[in-house]
Amino acid sequence: MLEELRITGLGVIEDATLPLGQGLTVLTGETGAGKTMVVVGLGLLFGGRADAGRVRADPGRAIVEGRLRLRGRPASAVHGRLTDVGAEPDDDGSLLLARTVTAEGRSRAHVGGRAVPAAVLAEIGEHMLALHGQSDQLRLLRPAEQRSALDRFAGPEHEKALGRFAERYAQWRTAADDLADRRAHARQRGQEAELLRLGLDEIGRVDPQPGEDDLLRAEAQRLEHVEGLRTAAELAHRVLLGAAEATDDAPDAASLLSTAGRALAAQSSVDQVLGDLAGRVSEITTLVVDVAGEVGGYLGALDVDPGRLADVYERRAVLRGLTRKYAEDINGVLAWAERARQRLAVLDVSDEAMEELDRERQRLAAETAELAGMVTAGRRQAADRFAEAVTVELTGLAMPHARIEVLVTPKTPGRGEPVLDLDGVAVGIGPDGVDEVDLRLMPHPGAPAQPLQRGASGGELSRVMLAIEVVFAGAGGPHTLVFDEVDAGVGGRAAVEIGRRLARLARGHQVLVVTHLPQVAAFADHHLVVAKDTGGAVTTSGVRLVRDTERARELARMLAGLPDSDLGIAHAEELLAVASRDKAGR
Repeated sequence: MLEELRITGLGVIEDATLPLGQGLTVLTGETGAGKTMVVVGLGLLFGGRADAGRVRADPGRAIVEGRLRLRGRPASAVHGRLTDVGAEPDDDGSLLLARTVTAEGRSRAHVGGRAVPAAVLAEIGEHMLALHGQSDQLRLLRPAEQRSALDRFAGPEHEKALGRFAERYAQWRTAADDLADRRAHARQRGQEAELLRLGLDEIGRVDPQPGEDDLLRAEAQRLEHVEGLRTAAELAHRVLLGAAEATDDAPDAASLLSTAGRALAAQSSVDQVLGDLAGRVSEITTLVVDVAGEVGGYLGALDVDPGRLADVYERRAVLRGLTRKYAEDINGVLAWAERARQRLAVLDVSDEAMEELDRERQRLAAETAELAGMVTAGRRQAADRFAEAVTVELTGLAMPHARIEVLVTPKTPGRGEPVLDLDGVAVGIGPDGVDEVDLRLMPHPGAPAQPLQRGASGGELSRVMLAIEVVFAGAGGPHTLVFDEVDAGVGGRAAVEIGRRLARLARGHQVLVVTHLPQVAAFADHHLVVAKDTGGAVTTSGVRLVRDTERARELARMLAGLPDSDLGIAHAEELLAVASRDKAGR
């Protein structure tokens, strides 16, 4: 639940704080006062696109802050995302969100005091808040949105089936496109494959080993300087360990160290310091003997074969022939060969390969068709339940004779689009299945069922949208619901019924409604008014909570434009009494 919202520097709103609570909260005010900025602020807070044009010149940045109370099933998903980004709720369990947009268009987002991408705010919003405006009504007119709405209503098992279908569909299309491409470009693929085979044959004959060029380079350098290396090693070996003909006049390092160690050890009983030094000299002696042994081994390993250098030169020349053609070094040549082998598998246009790929395509097509049938069955099962549930809600929204129908029909194949054979019938197919979903409204008995875009007026479409949202709310989803003037084009008894329905929806949800209708505002548990101040050089707006007499005056203004009219106030008080009795009888 969203407990508080603060907006600074956004549009006409200089600085406003909205106290929000459980139940139904309405937001009213004169046209142009800034109600829309509240909805824009909510959109920003939950990851919406930042528009620098809405930022006030002074102070040059807009800030939207919100305090979110995490509770219920969606909270677990939000907590998991918070852990991922290193954010934490406050000690009281609330979560602070913030979004800043500068006049230059730069945007920053914070969650629990931690800077995060705006996409994290959007992910939190998906679990915690649903925002509906008049643009949502326009989206509802699109077949794709109607299909998505039905899929959402069908439930998680259907959505899992839809996910499995989409995965298999992608595999089928990949195999089909690959087969078609091989058939269409068989000659070019064959020529490319021949060049790759020639390269692989050449590399195979040489059989280079990983890092071989570096090893041969080092070996060539040793062989080219073998005499100097031998002289240096022999001198070092003689100095360190001596030779068989060594004399006392030319002692080696190991002998000198041994003598020093014995001298120090002989006096260790008198002074332990010399004993410690004798131990260290012994360690040095051991190290010198080890180094001398390694130098001796190096001498023994020095290649004395005069023909070896020529062999190394010849092998390096062969390897350079490969690196000139395929890569900068031998490791690169080997990587090229691996890529070439993988590419050959793709380029294979032999009869055997084409037949195997065609069998794979047919297998995937059959599995895709089976999964598409399961998705269609799920949609048809959900269609009747969805239509009935929405129709029931329309009855409570002053459309007692209206009916909603949901038609699930095979998709007509489009030019150049994939086609799938289902039970001998060719149907169009896409990643969302083989169905067209069409919501139709029958406004009264005897009238033909028409698509929403042709059969519903503005007021009817608003009520259909609200009815759908009520149905979705009963099936789970975000706890906080925001409606931005979805009651446009509605009046009279229908407006009262919309207020009543929103109040009932608010029994289990936090509902925030931006409205021009006093009949809707009368049902509010909390009433906020956006007021414009034009007294200064710059127009600003603020938000205040109204109760009792102030609330009746606001409803009178909405009714007749005269907040101080005795008749308007009497009518407003009557509306409030009707709404109060209705809510008391819940």
